[in-house]
Amino acid sequence: MKDLNTGNTTLTCREVTDNAHEQCASIEDIVLLHSGRGMTLLQKYLRSAYCLHAARRLLSLPRGNVLLTTGFYVAGHAETDGPPGTLSVALALKKLGFEPTIVTDHICDGLFEPEGISVVYASPETGKAWYQELLDRYHPVCLISIERCGHNCDNDYANMRGVSISNATAHIDTMFELASKEKILTIGIGDGGNEIGMGNLKEAISRELSLNPCTVTVDELIIATTSNWGAYALVAYLDLLQEEHIMPEYREIADYIDRIVTEGCVDGVTKKQVPSVDGFPRETEREIIGLLHQITDAADKKVPA
Repeated sequence: MKDLNTGNTTLTCREVTDNAHEQCASIEDIVLLHSGRGMTLLQKYLRSAYCLHAARRLLSLPRGNVLLTTGFYVAGHAETDGPPGTLSVALALKKLGFEPTIVTDHICDGLFEPEGISVVYASPETGKAWYQELLDRYHPVCLISIERCGHNCDNDYANMRGVSISNATAHIDTMFELASKEKILTIGIGDGGNEIGMGNLKEAISRELSLNPCTVTVDELIIATTSNWGAYALVAYLDLLQEEHIMPEYREIADYIDRIVTEGCVDGVTKKQVPSVDGFPRETEREIIGLLHQITDAADKKVPA
């Protein structure tokens, strides 16, 4: 076992994942650092170690197809929050024996195929029957949404400024509603209140953040300062619960962000085609990944999944 630099206390993986709230900064706390959208106000409405619980439920599934979605429309492009986290989860799932496929719209053209991940494209005109056929074809064991807009209380798709993006957003949240009826595990990752899964906290979001929240619910909700960080948190716990190292390195993430910016992706806050995420510079991304690695790299991986 290795020193986690928490007062020279040596922690096993079980202590890190189950008792980190008392011993050191938990993974959930790490990915809520620098929060400016009120996600820390919502944390009290979720169970303790909610990322860990999602990871354990995911690992309990039979190995099969997993459908992931991402791609948030900003000024004619996909924003940089979402695709990096989705790629990290998809690659981790492949290493764990799952078959990931990403369902998104054409603003994400070319973001995932070069990384060896299959993609299925929808459009704003795609109807409910198409999503049902997709579920029937893939028979997924799980659906995961990472920074994907879902319909709000007015049945509209809106950005954080309240501006409708319905005409540019495929209604992929329909697939999650259908999956829930079929008792397929659904996981949602968001950072603002308008993403698929935030329906779990819609009353709290309306009350605490004065937003018109997404009403689409999921079985497991992960919140974070950026949705990418929430995805990295999920991968970090998968890493802790398994023998294989699957947590991405900062350099891998930074290189991918560089590439998707050349494909047209923009920062969701500044709307600029620059390699930053939600206004956070590279240094902040490096900090969060480094803190997660401090836990995954140091832990004694002996926790049964």
